[in-house]
Amino acid sequence: MAYRRPVRLCCGALATGLVLAGCSAGAGDAGTAKPTVSNDATASRRTSAVSAPTPSSGKGSASPAPTPSGTGLGFRPDPGRAPRTRADGLRLARAIASTPDNWGPGYVKRNPYESDPGYWPVLDANCVWQREPLPSTVLASLTRYSELPAGNGKGPIRVAAVVTVHRTVRDAEWEMAGTLEEALRCPDQQLRQGERITGLLSQGSAFGQLGNANAEDTLTEGGQYYSDQLGGPYYYYWIQSRMAQVTVAVVGKGAKGRSGEEVDAALLQGAGEMLTQVESELEAAR
Repeated sequence: MAYRRPVRLCCGALATGLVLAGCSAGAGDAGTAKPTVSNDATASRRTSAVSAPTPSSGKGSASPAPTPSGTGLGFRPDPGRAPRTRADGLRLARAIASTPDNWGPGYVKRNPYESDPGYWPVLDANCVWQREPLPSTVLASLTRYSELPAGNGKGPIRVAAVVTVHRTVRDAEWEMAGTLEEALRCPDQQLRQGERITGLLSQGSAFGQLGNANAEDTLTEGGQYYSDQLGGPYYYYWIQSRMAQVTVAVVGKGAKGRSGEEVDAALLQGAGEMLTQVESELEAAR
């Protein structure tokens, strides 16, 4: 019987009062607009400037099977269950990505609910998030958007879950490495039109370091969120983790009357559900 992997926010406090647990850079959601149009960035980070030195082969080719984790995490992926085609990757991403029920009571789907899995977000040279076609190293990248609606004088809490399925573990490791550079390069970022995040602070940790007891690698980021519609500054937080060839990420944005603790509670629940689902889908029989 599968257990739910716990996730926690720990390691150094940020200026905004966030408490980090393993960490890196990132932005908000990813929409479904054309790749040349600025979009609310997903919880999963990509940058055009960082890529593996030896990219994987093209669409539909087989990828090397992931090796068992040597971190002490206790997660051993089954090579026979590893996705190898884009169809496999999309099926896996849909099975893992958190739905409204995974965030907590009262959460509902946003519109749009899912991104186009054939595209992913890229932070351009001007620190603006764009949507671009998937590179050959990625099988699928899916974002799902949910929210706790506004009510009782409080604004909405908006969250997103991102699952990216890479062809190899090394490809996933390169995504995580590239993510760490983005907050340094762009501490202020534009999401979609009328939304931005500022003062980003990020940090990364391997399993067993800085409180990371949940994944092979973990990144977190915090800052302030501004919206032409909702105002600001409001609480912003993001967590991304890697297990085998899969990265999962969650992002939360606060609003009027919403505390950081409310946002954190949703993110921890959503992230824990996804990490548990990765194990359920990929782990070898015990």
